Amino acid sequence: MQTLNLGILAHVDAGKTSLTERLLHTVGVIDEIGSVDDGSTQTDSLALERQRGITIKSAVVSFAIDDVTVNLLDTPGHPDFIAEVERVLSVLDGAVLVISAVEGVQAQTRVLMRTLQRLRIPTLIFVNKTDRSGARYTDLLESISTRLTPAIVPMGEVHELGGREAHFTPYDGFPPRLLELLAEHDDALLAAYVDDEATVSQSRLLTELAAQTGQSLVHPVFFGSAVTGAGVDELIGGIRELLPTAEGDADGPVSGTVFKVERGPAGEKIAYVRMFSGTLRTRDRVTFGDGEDGKITGITVFDQGSDLRGDQVPAGRIGRLWGLTGIRIGDTLGVPRKGTDEHYFSPPTLETVVVPRDKTDKGALHLALTQLAEQDPLINLRQDEIRQEISVSLYGEVQKEVIQATLAEEFGLDVGFRETTPLCIERLVGTGAAVEFNGKDPNPFLATVGLRVDPAPVGSGVEFRLEVELGSMPYAFFKAVEDTVRETLGQGPHGWQVIDCAVTMTHSGYSPRQSHAHQGFDKSMSSTGADFRGLTPLVLMDALRQAGTLVHEPMHAFRLQAPADTLGAVLPVLAKLRAVPQTTQARGTASVLEGRIPAARVHRLEQQLPALTRGEGELETAFDHYAPVARGALPERKRTDHNPLDRKEYLLNVTRRVGG
Repeated sequence: MQTLNLGILAHVDAGKTSLTERLLHTVGVIDEIGSVDDGSTQTDSLALERQRGITIKSAVVSFAIDDVTVNLLDTPGHPDFIAEVERVLSVLDGAVLVISAVEGVQAQTRVLMRTLQRLRIPTLIFVNKTDRSGARYTDLLESISTRLTPAIVPMGEVHELGGREAHFTPYDGFPPRLLELLAEHDDALLAAYVDDEATVSQSRLLTELAAQTGQSLVHPVFFGSAVTGAGVDELIGGIRELLPTAEGDADGPVSGTVFKVERGPAGEKIAYVRMFSGTLRTRDRVTFGDGEDGKITGITVFDQGSDLRGDQVPAGRIGRLWGLTGIRIGDTLGVPRKGTDEHYFSPPTLETVVVPRDKTDKGALHLALTQLAEQDPLINLRQDEIRQEISVSLYGEVQKEVIQATLAEEFGLDVGFRETTPLCIERLVGTGAAVEFNGKDPNPFLATVGLRVDPAPVGSGVEFRLEVELGSMPYAFFKAVEDTVRETLGQGPHGWQVIDCAVTMTHSGYSPRQSHAHQGFDKSMSSTGADFRGLTPLVLMDALRQAGTLVHEPMHAFRLQAPADTLGAVLPVLAKLRAVPQTTQARGTASVLEGRIPAARVHRLEQQLPALTRGEGELETAFDHYAPVARGALPERKRTDHNPLDRKEYLLNVTRRVGG
């Protein structure tokens, strides 16, 4: 039996969870359709999801269409939970992008469609809510073509639009302009189109439509209603006939991707894996992450609406695994696949401190947040041991509310938050170098470390190089220096992460192992890794100060569409928020502004926009780049380390030798 791993994606409230329920009902998996409002759906299993009526965590449910097993993944639509969507994209064979016939193309729809196209994921479009008052057809198709992609193929027409009797009628024959559209990517069809399009058979066109849909060159569009069931049968037919099924050799080398991790009733980790090659079996030992390995103690495989106990997960299928205690989201099982480390969405650009209402809950809060971070690797925790505080990175304010509610409901913790601040970075201004020698004041460590820092191109990351002979001292000491360099760069002179730089080790030296006659190893006369870990931050920080660093703040690209007569009110607010419009276009009675805005100001603009535009303003933002902080004092971030900027304080806090 073939397998299709299918994602359902959409903007908030487009109805994708309702569509999932209707699909399951139509194929006979469930007898009664659940309600998002009542909290009775199959995929929104979290209490918080049912209360808020939104999807927060991705969910998997399975059903069969003829001889194809479909693993359907329902994903969040709110941009604050984009990390969940990112992980699902890595395991899909195809997708259905849901659009509301009333609200039309939204900002998040554009973000999702751009990503689906960039990854070349075969995508069908389903326009939902045709039964609602205000539903559109012709002008919505034009909007999809203009704002998403011109390569769309309407598969039929809607009649009785805007009422309970609305229904979708597939075209009798092939859709208008289908031959012309497909011919753009097929020379043989182009020749037939030029010579005599009447000679092209319908079966050939449908075969080519499936082929080009599978290559993400065109996107068939279906209309209907998840509430009434209109158009759903046609969508199911499109899923079966137009989307490609999973590929992979079940007898090949084991290779799979973990896209979700949850905790079971006993606190055990359960990993959701999509297998791309090979077969995993109960009691198999498998490598994952950075060379860690574990033994699989239990397996369930998704089939007929839920996951069933099994003894193997073959290529193409999705299963849940028990026994891999060190597993993390994003880990590859077995042989890594090309591009598995790539992120499709930007990392979070905001940060806040989580504060327990009861100070005695600090330990429990740390444990709870650690478990939440396991389920969302793009949400980083930052532990401040000095102040006993934990910071968490965020995409937005809704995510903060969800974290607060989750901590209360799942862990019984009542927490608050400090003000949300942008996550800045530091970049080198120039080159700097520093060195401290073993046995020379004021160096109290039995180590020689010399480092040079140089700026590197944007996006290149951190590179560690050697200008000393690798054999000049034990490899473990070089590794201690490199690891400490990368850790220390997490907090530059202003407290922010230093990125895009090359760090070169220019000097090295150590005291060889010493021992007294008939006695053991003498640590007071012999270098250890702790000497290099203790000295490296002091040397690196001196080099960074010499080079100089500049604080950069995250900037978002924005696209704002609003009635033209409201621009007089909008533009001064944009200026006050340090937003810079770069282009302005007229679109009928509306104006479209595009430009850049500091990430820290986005939420305030979202709050003010409805009042400024009579509720008609539409804002789309996405992380674009980091820009030097141009106004006011440079933002400083409180340090969580032993502060190598202050030598005296640092040496007093480092437990290795502090003499000299």
